[in-house]
Amino acid sequence: MRTGLWIAVFAVIFCITIPAAVHADGKLREALRERLQKKAEEGDSSFTEEGGGTCVDHYAKVERIIKAAGDKAFGLPPDVSDVAYGDHAREKFDVYLPQNSAGAAPIILMVHGGGWCVGDKRLKSTVANKAARWAPRGFVVISTNYPMLTHGRNAIQQAEEIAKAAAYIQQNAAKWGGDASRMILMGHSAGAHLVSLVGADADIRAAAGMQDPLGVVSIDAGATDVVIQMPKVVPQLKTRYNEAFGTDPAGWPAASPRHQLDARSVPWLGICSITRPDKPCEQSELYVQKSIGLGITAKALPLPKGHGRLNSELGMSGSYTDSVEKFMSALDPVVASRLR
Repeated sequence: MRTGLWIAVFAVIFCITIPAAVHADGKLREALRERLQKKAEEGDSSFTEEGGGTCVDHYAKVERIIKAAGDKAFGLPPDVSDVAYGDHAREKFDVYLPQNSAGAAPIILMVHGGGWCVGDKRLKSTVANKAARWAPRGFVVISTNYPMLTHGRNAIQQAEEIAKAAAYIQQNAAKWGGDASRMILMGHSAGAHLVSLVGADADIRAAAGMQDPLGVVSIDAGATDVVIQMPKVVPQLKTRYNEAFGTDPAGWPAASPRHQLDARSVPWLGICSITRPDKPCEQSELYVQKSIGLGITAKALPLPKGHGRLNSELGMSGSYTDSVEKFMSALDPVVASRLR
């Protein structure tokens, strides 16, 4: 009798607690989904950096979130949408035409972040403030997508994609009133790593038929020095970095912007967050030191802003944008004249 009684009691407890736990877990998942969707609607690019597991899983999740957010996730509508620079569905860019431009306009090519795995060229944080700032000042602002890890491209191949897009833009610059000889590469997070690698590695540029850009603006790069970064990656992103760079340390220098620096590299500004636990500013300073030793202009810009804010707030009036424009102005007199 006692045994039967205890079995009955256990069954009652099981029936109460397990459904409650399942219900609580479901509520947690729903709360997380709503949080990520809200970030997408607000244009906070940091949501694309979150989440562990494989890129395939993360890509599918973020694509659903962006789709659910709809137009709320996106910034200003581009003047020219989805220009194809290749045959892949993600080999496309958007163009924001220069306003009040006398003569051919300098070009800013923006590359979104997202852990080499996710992201979109039209997210608010990627392009809204940048296009609103620089198109009225007489720049062609272009924001590009590129194939992800999910589509079989590792980080080096993605850098080659960015060089391919840049070369196509240079070859067709006149269509949008642009000056092919005056291009500035700009990118955030993984995109910052990619534009830094393109700026550092002249062979990548040459293979794509790309003219040298005036310089690179790197917004809180995820791996300016891949060799230093890989052992410091937070656990939930370890799989992502392994997919991007491989697990063999012998292959890391080829994907590392600092290791690819030589006398053919272009000027570089490394914006970096001093609030990140992996201390990207230390890598930025090492990049600057090596660049200066090679006779190449380079500067680090450490700021007390988080990873997402460094991206979304660039282009807003204030000292942050002023500092970036000071670097851009020093690259070329025509650029300087449009930023006065």
